[in-house]
Amino acid sequence: MTTSRTRHLVDPELLPFLDMLPALVLSDEVLPEMRARSFPMPVDPDSIEKVDLQRRMIPGPAGAPEVEVHIFTPKQASGARPAILHIHGGGYVGGSAEGVEAALRPTAADIDCVIVSVNYRLAPETRFPGAVEDCYAALAWLFESAAELGVDTARLAVKGESAGGGLAAALALLARDRGEYRLAFQCLTYPMLDDRTCVTKTPNPQTGEFLWTPHNNHYGWKALLGVEPGSAGVSAYAAPARAEDLAGLPPTFIATTTLDIFVDENIDYAERLIRAGVACELHIYPGGFHAFDIAPGPAISAAARRDTLEALRRALWPGSVSV
Repeated sequence: MTTSRTRHLVDPELLPFLDMLPALVLSDEVLPEMRARSFPMPVDPDSIEKVDLQRRMIPGPAGAPEVEVHIFTPKQASGARPAILHIHGGGYVGGSAEGVEAALRPTAADIDCVIVSVNYRLAPETRFPGAVEDCYAALAWLFESAAELGVDTARLAVKGESAGGGLAAALALLARDRGEYRLAFQCLTYPMLDDRTCVTKTPNPQTGEFLWTPHNNHYGWKALLGVEPGSAGVSAYAAPARAEDLAGLPPTFIATTTLDIFVDENIDYAERLIRAGVACELHIYPGGFHAFDIAPGPAISAAARRDTLEALRRALWPGSVSV
């Protein structure tokens, strides 16, 4: 039996959830099976009563296929609402908008906002910049369809987890640089920001043992880039940590955790945002590992979900008071 090097650092309430997680060792052979295995969280019936879900195909990037989006809209009548463009995780090689329905329905209800979740093209079949351009196409469509959707474009955030957080950060950079659409906020949960983490000479010995390991991180980045992680010339729109200038990005919320392989790159990105004059709120949860926040019971997971929700509420409903 292999001895764990960091299990003693895991929050005790998370241990039963950790023991339920399947071992994931990504490869070209395993990838189809991983994608086929879907474990969607049960959707709260109350949120189904409160929030409509519509699936639509929208125009994709020039010369590319249409993009599927899932649109979550609170049923209760309201004026123009804020909106969130949501980008799912999955290491750039997996995941889907359908898989995050259980999280997005109650978020739309709790914040009283429209959420548009993007089914972007996955690697390695689609290399960079396919995924981020799909997300940009969804952002453009969201702005152009604001009147139809009942959305206030002055209160539009981008949100993502893991690879989705990396794509959200990349999209914020792309939107800033193209100057067509303005984002009000970016919400990044343990975002996958830096391909160079795969080749650092001094990896953090306390991170990456569970779920998203150094092997999987290398696989995901190589699948996206088509070259070895850490190679010269990688675009900041693929790996946002490579951006030389972070000034002018929207106010930012970053949530990460001490045992996640991304913790060092997340802390570094937050520090660089602050130095660039961007308002940035950083939360580091001790004893958590990658995807810890989806565990239903532990207090640490509930705290992470609550903090994220409150940050979104403050950003999208300025002056609101949570109760």
